[in-house]
Amino acid sequence: MRSRRRFGPLSPAVSGYNSAMAKRSIKAAEPEFPHPRTTRTLLGQDAALAKAARAIRSGKPPQGWLISGPPGVGKATIAYHIARYLLAHGAGDGGAADLSVPAGEPAALQVAAGAHPGLLVLQRGINEKTGKLMTVLSVEEIRKLAGFFGMTSGAGGWRVAIVDTADDMNDNAANALLKLLEEPPSRAMLLLLSNTPGRLLPTIRSRCQRLVLRPLGEPALMRALESYLPDMSASERAQLARLSAGSIGAALALASGEGRELAAEADRLIENASQPDLVALLALGDRLFRIQDGLERLGDFLIEALSTRIRARAHQGAPHLDRWIIALARLKDGFARAAGLHLEPRQTLLSAAREIERTARHVGAV
Repeated sequence: MRSRRRFGPLSPAVSGYNSAMAKRSIKAAEPEFPHPRTTRTLLGQDAALAKAARAIRSGKPPQGWLISGPPGVGKATIAYHIARYLLAHGAGDGGAADLSVPAGEPAALQVAAGAHPGLLVLQRGINEKTGKLMTVLSVEEIRKLAGFFGMTSGAGGWRVAIVDTADDMNDNAANALLKLLEEPPSRAMLLLLSNTPGRLLPTIRSRCQRLVLRPLGEPALMRALESYLPDMSASERAQLARLSAGSIGAALALASGEGRELAAEADRLIENASQPDLVALLALGDRLFRIQDGLERLGDFLIEALSTRIRARAHQGAPHLDRWIIALARLKDGFARAAGLHLEPRQTLLSAAREIERTARHVGAV
């Protein structure tokens, strides 16, 4: 049995671990899943799709939608669904009532290829100096919207822009976007995707129509997993459904590479809150160096697992959950900072374990 010990100051060997090793990350082999721009089916979001369809087919849709919901529930899929319809038919009832567009339609083919001149997708770019993904969606990217919306393309001159995600915008980018929303161009639609809409500027939220996506129910999630993962056993798919909290994206991430192992490690970190295993955490940190986006994925699983436990305890009327909510916010900030600064995993894991240990020691396990 491995010995456990409480955290003390890090030794120089640990705290000075060579961050250059992060460049030796090895990409895990993962199955291929369809990109949202080619996905034809929107799972479990009938209410949101019906709301969008009524607005668009009325001929007077809003010029900005804020599409919100947990990661992996279909925000990008519904955004491309809307984009295909507008680019094929414009705003009106000339197309299908569910906004579907046949795969062979020219607009659908161009969207699937990422080549439609009437569609602009803004995401975090690659830093040319470091070769790594940028930590924010910059103002330079958002400023591309002004020129794009000045063009004419698509059915009736419609242009559609998807910001994936608006959560990634820095302050300057958010202010630039706000100016565009204050003077929206005609026959243009802006689709903002957000996991945490409460963090966006209130003025941005107020100028957009809300489209809220909910976690999938277990039957819909199981049907989707059966379609995507036909070679997996029913019991394994059921395990993915339990771990994914209603997110098809999370379920597919768990199914790929070392996803399920990382999710199990996140659960162990919470379960061993009062007695964290330092040796195991250091070994896990070393493993994460060898998994592409390993630390980020573990952080996602840890935050989701802790959020799920907090929600369950809240339904039971458990006390002192405010301390766990504060701890959850600190964990989110810590993992976001680690991703932004490309910090080595071991220090980040130790900091997370300390936060969980402190909270469990003061108010009990969650």
